[in-house]
Amino acid sequence: MKKYFVFLLVILSQITFGQNKKSIDFYPTTFYGTFSPETKPALSISPGDTIYTESVDAFGIDKNGKQATDGKSVNPLTGPFYIRGASKGDILVITFTNIALNRPSAISLVRFVPRSLPDNINLLKDSFIPSEWELDLNNMTGSPKVKYDHLHNFYIVLNPFLGDVGVAPSDSAIASTDAGPYGGNFDFSRLTTSSKLYLPVFHEGALLYMGDGHAAQGDGEINLTALETSMNIGFTVQLIKDKKVKLEFPRIEDETYFMAVGLDTTLDNALKIATKGLLDWLQQDYQLSLEEATQVIGSSIEYRIAEIADPKVEVVAMIKKAILKRLTKTSQN
Repeated sequence: MKKYFVFLLVILSQITFGQNKKSIDFYPTTFYGTFSPETKPALSISPGDTIYTESVDAFGIDKNGKQATDGKSVNPLTGPFYIRGASKGDILVITFTNIALNRPSAISLVRFVPRSLPDNINLLKDSFIPSEWELDLNNMTGSPKVKYDHLHNFYIVLNPFLGDVGVAPSDSAIASTDAGPYGGNFDFSRLTTSSKLYLPVFHEGALLYMGDGHAAQGDGEINLTALETSMNIGFTVQLIKDKKVKLEFPRIEDETYFMAVGLDTTLDNALKIATKGLLDWLQQDYQLSLEEATQVIGSSIEYRIAEIADPKVEVVAMIKKAILKRLTKTSQN
């Protein structure tokens, strides 16, 4: 009888905890051009809450095609969200439950960024001519509205994702076009529905921002823009308070991959940071020796050059979870 009573208390406590989780709709009216520790929180949320919100596009256009900002800031951000219980040294885990398009149009630019091609090629790098795209939200395809001579039948499959997700940086405000340990302008196409993003926390409440919706984008964002559009967003957050777990740069996880982000002004250094991030992750979770890690990572790592258009080059080091299932995990003492 005593065992039954204890079991019942456990079940009841779990039910009560579940009831405390909230589903919150938040419709932003003010947007920000920086990740800043000084901005007043737009909403306070608790770990486990599910937030449904939305973002304008990189130019401040909302889901109705209206200008929702003053147009001065690129990548206007929704938020910031104050995370109850978050403190410096924690790790914030954001799980995206829904990233969805909410309008049938997107904007790109007719140009290439200088990092993408040799200098002797006309990059149209001074061109800021917009290229409007039509989005078929039923079939999830998109095509340029202007039917160029060779693009009459051209279309792509859409892949909605967020370009910007980050917390308040350790020091002063940083523009929403930049990125660093705090997150920021990732422009990485796997940051989408069902993915998890791990970010270090630098301030009480973390102050979480997000925005810069993309209907699709090739690696590198070599047009300087993706297919920029507004977005519906659903997310939850959790906190990791284990001070033994150190996070120098963001990590991303989805059903297929573990992914470590490297950000730097040079490609070489970004790659090194990403590789170290993946090495740290595998040694932390799987207790691999350095010798063991050379065999696992060296045989199975994948790299993505996610971003070359912004101040920081972004390289993502990736390894498939299916491969890691073949490792022998030992207990941690």
